[in-house]
Amino acid sequence: MNRYKIAFMGTPQFAVPVLKALADDERFDVVGVFCQPDRPAGRGKKLTACPVKQLALERGLPVFQFERIRRPEGVAQLRALAPDAVVTAAFGQILTQELLDIPAFGTINVHASLLPGYRGPAPINWCIANGETVAGVTIMRTDIGIDTGDMYVSVQTPIGEMETAGELTERLSALGAELLAESLPGILSGDIKPVPQDPDKASYQPMLNKAMGEIDWTLPARTIACRVRGFNPWPGAYTDMPEGRLKVYLARPVEMDGGAVPGEVIASGAKEGLVVRCGEGALEILELQAPGGRHMTAKAYLMGKKIEVGTVFGNSEE
Repeated sequence: MNRYKIAFMGTPQFAVPVLKALADDERFDVVGVFCQPDRPAGRGKKLTACPVKQLALERGLPVFQFERIRRPEGVAQLRALAPDAVVTAAFGQILTQELLDIPAFGTINVHASLLPGYRGPAPINWCIANGETVAGVTIMRTDIGIDTGDMYVSVQTPIGEMETAGELTERLSALGAELLAESLPGILSGDIKPVPQDPDKASYQPMLNKAMGEIDWTLPARTIACRVRGFNPWPGAYTDMPEGRLKVYLARPVEMDGGAVPGEVIASGAKEGLVVRCGEGALEILELQAPGGRHMTAKAYLMGKKIEVGTVFGNSEE
């Protein structure tokens, strides 16, 4: 049996099941794994390997790490491996046409959205943050654009009412790995034909940054709740309170009146929970981390601490 030589490119946990599926399949020979260089992590800032590198080392696969794979040394290394195809999943670097021209059967990407919607580096986060009810994975052919290449196959899944980006990422990574394993032989043999994306239906979402996590209490409660879930675990949702920064991990819109300004606490107690007025409706904070405290439910926190009704969170005028 002829085995396809595959070079894999990926970095975070999302990519791990994809690499595992390739490494476990006797139809493929993973000739090299490319990932981001080790980065400082933890309080000690110790250089730490990314999840993909850790799996590759466990499986005895060759690992290559370049700050910019598009530089001559990266191009030369990929060319030396002479892969039949390159498979990417959340690699985190832009590939040049020179790199894309190396594999005989092209570069196939596992993208965590239902293309052409949600192109960009954080599709799962924005899908939830924007209030979508369905997400998915698309297996696509990489071209010089950002997630603009032709599509091979896709799979969709409903988003849970309280599902966070972290939880959905775990589910989609498993779905993506399964879909790739099922479709890659057909893609490489030509049995599965690529279909162009409809540019009129395309959308692009930006890279996340820490500032995006600040809660704007003038927004509708449902919008804030979706953004809290979409930004969990990173960049995290937060708001200011008199004692410092309050991190919000989970919240839901509720029917409750009261308060004069967005951001004002209108209910606070171990029984009623922590409810804040928004620009439209009210938001119940379900899980939080107070300044100097730990992650817990709001009701558990309020059993030992008080947040006075009338307190105004964020930058609202008191």
